[in-house]
Amino acid sequence: MKKLVGLVLVISSLMMSAQTNSELIKHYEAYYAQMQKQGDVQGMINGMTHLNILAPSQARMDTLAYIYMSEGKYVQALNTIGFEENAADSDIAVEVKAISLKAAKQPKMAIGHFEEVFKRNSSPVIAYELAELYLQTSNLPEADKHIAFGLANAKDDMKRAFYESQQPYEVPLKAAFMYLNALSTYNKDTKANIDSAVDILDAALKIAPNFNMINITKNELLRQKQMLQSQTPQPKQ
Repeated sequence: MKKLVGLVLVISSLMMSAQTNSELIKHYEAYYAQMQKQGDVQGMINGMTHLNILAPSQARMDTLAYIYMSEGKYVQALNTIGFEENAADSDIAVEVKAISLKAAKQPKMAIGHFEEVFKRNSSPVIAYELAELYLQTSNLPEADKHIAFGLANAKDDMKRAFYESQQPYEVPLKAAFMYLNALSTYNKDTKANIDSAVDILDAALKIAPNFNMINITKNELLRQKQMLQSQTPQPKQ
């Protein structure tokens, strides 16, 4: 009889716990929806975190990581879903890992994830990210491959934002690829290719006259050219 009473109590306790858990899930689902409606990002993070504790799922983890990434909290995003390459990752997870690792200044680790994104969606926008990362890691052949893809496939309405000036600005994506092409050309031979790189920059400026980064780079290349010329021995008269 005592065993039967104990069993009944255990079952009752489990039923109450399940009911309480279910009610909490409904509560935080409603809470998350309300925070989303109000645009309260921290509230959304709190709500999704509670849901992940109560009823963990990969979709919820990916969503939480995406919210962190969207708010510039890249370390928190990576802490949520990790940084390992996994072919089974959702599109959101791969994107979060790629962008967050790049923002965390881990270009070599970011490349693998961006390659996976590019494999799933071969867009010029992703090709630009890869070309830029390969330039940062001095892999010029891979950079050139993605630059060529971008130049061939960038549409007129595609833009790229730049933030080096006080006022952020956008330029046509094709002009941005031309800028990367100039950098790659220069890096192949930092002495002999200055003029070729400047010619590419000038062509890009015709497409995007507001491209401030090109003017900065062009001035630096011309300064280097002047220094090289001053160091070259002049023939005796």
